[in-house]
Amino acid sequence: MHSGALELALVLLLAAVIAVPVFKKFGLGAVLGYLAAGVVLGPDGLGFVQDADRILGAAEIGVVMLLFVIGLELSPSRLKVMRRSVFGAGAAQVALCAVVLGSLLLLDHFQWKSALIVGIALALSSTAVGLQLLSEHKALNTDYGRLGFAILLFQDLIAIPLLAAIPLLGGAKNQTLHWSDVAVALGALAVVILCGRPVLRRLFNIIARTRSPEVFTAMALLVVLGTAWFMQEAGLSPSLGAFLAGVLLSDSEFRHELESQIEPFKGLLLGLFFIAVGMGIDLDRVVAEPGLVAIGVAVLLVVKFGLLFAIGKVAKLSTRHAVMLGSVLWLGGEFAFVVFNEAQRVHLLGAANHDRLVAVVGLSMALTPLLMLALLRLLGSEHKAGDARPADAVDTDDTQPKVLIAGMGRFGQVVARLLTAQKIPFVALESNPDTVSDLRRFGNKLYYGDPTRPEMLRASGGEHIRVFVITLDDPESNMRATRLIRRMYPQAVVLARARNRQHAWRLMDMSAEPFREVFGTSLELSERLLVALGLSADTARNHVQRFREHDEKLLRDQYLVYDDEAAVIQTSRDARADLMQLFEADAGRDADAAGDDNRPRG
Repeated sequence: MHSGALELALVLLLAAVIAVPVFKKFGLGAVLGYLAAGVVLGPDGLGFVQDADRILGAAEIGVVMLLFVIGLELSPSRLKVMRRSVFGAGAAQVALCAVVLGSLLLLDHFQWKSALIVGIALALSSTAVGLQLLSEHKALNTDYGRLGFAILLFQDLIAIPLLAAIPLLGGAKNQTLHWSDVAVALGALAVVILCGRPVLRRLFNIIARTRSPEVFTAMALLVVLGTAWFMQEAGLSPSLGAFLAGVLLSDSEFRHELESQIEPFKGLLLGLFFIAVGMGIDLDRVVAEPGLVAIGVAVLLVVKFGLLFAIGKVAKLSTRHAVMLGSVLWLGGEFAFVVFNEAQRVHLLGAANHDRLVAVVGLSMALTPLLMLALLRLLGSEHKAGDARPADAVDTDDTQPKVLIAGMGRFGQVVARLLTAQKIPFVALESNPDTVSDLRRFGNKLYYGDPTRPEMLRASGGEHIRVFVITLDDPESNMRATRLIRRMYPQAVVLARARNRQHAWRLMDMSAEPFREVFGTSLELSERLLVALGLSADTARNHVQRFREHDEKLLRDQYLVYDDEAAVIQTSRDARADLMQLFEADAGRDADAAGDDNRPRG
């Protein structure tokens, strides 16, 4: 394609916005849509793009951002709990797959060094495709989803020594791994782990106080890409660096804001990554040797599926979940392309075998979304499966907070303290970084973010929220947040702070339940005033309760005509007269009761 970068960007974006909706409409998923778009645009398709490697290199930033967002979901304590899955199931999967696939390559006349490197490379699965499929099917928090993520995490770790071993096995001069390289890598890890959390939180505190969204976005991108670059310069995986940065910020007050800022970039660049993978599939090789490539794909999928199924059963997964684990991770991985290129460079792999292996891995990545859909239809609904989890098993959704408090000023803090006392989990959002910093010092669990932004509500788990409590100081912000919540989550209950009657009526228009901010306190003061003037405590309490009920009825009556000022005024006058008559009748009854009490007996 002899056009500039702008035309190339337009073609890629156009392909994405056409292919993904079409494939999703037929239930085939976004990943397969991106891959198909890449095949059509690539050198073996319409030829719009000839240099797929250049696009793939740039699009790998999407994988980096994906790992950062995943890291935000994992606290260090949760990672500690996962260590057995990572180094147990992960190590077993890589070792077993590498031994079996490497042995099969030896039978195909590969040298042992080549068979070892290629076997390990084929044992690795695509982090991007696997996590995307788990996310699309809402399986990240299932048993097999957590085990699959642990295995993928180990694969990212093993990729580092694998790359270092290729030059050694290939006999390349001046490319051996020195102890100084190991020291640099370990030093970089120590710097990120030990210094990352305090430094990053301090930086984000400073940026948040500028109240400039675009600067916060720039800072978020700088942290993700900067950490990835730092680890890459130290000879480690850039994805590992981004993942560690996410983990270090997972329990900070900026977690949800960071996720909402990175998510759009991650989604777009990850889509570009899948398009680039599709472009890299060598259709000429597939057409020239269809039988050999098909056998290679089948062997890869069957061997990895069988071993993953066995690992899943050893890990005490149900049969259905063990099958799903195999169907998510039986594909090849994008890192295999890097390994094959490096192996060819040091003469461990010939050009023909290189092209065949790239075609096998690329086709396995393209077929996996389709095969997973077929498996899901074959297995049927999980609730109907005979090996589904028992009814008393813990539902992962139950661990999600069901209450979101938007605004942690004086009003919101009282609500939060009551929920905390009742041990009811909630998510609290506050756009003032000083308030967030002060309240977190007292152990409060809240996050920095603007609840009037849809991406912020999504990042905070809005789909799991049953009750939204809107306590923002500014009435207009209050209205924007309520309107947004009503549009995104129409079934949720919305309890909203109202500045006055007019504000309450506008909230009622959106089916929100208003709570006037000084109404309750004013009634408490009035009750104390009546007692000070000589009424008994019970009588004062009854009068105040009667007034509350009357005023709530008046609020609802005026809501029906609040756009007609004359009608509102007349309703108010009628209500005032009714209230006075009501209290006069009460006073008469009280006087009669007092007279009966004072009348001589017998």
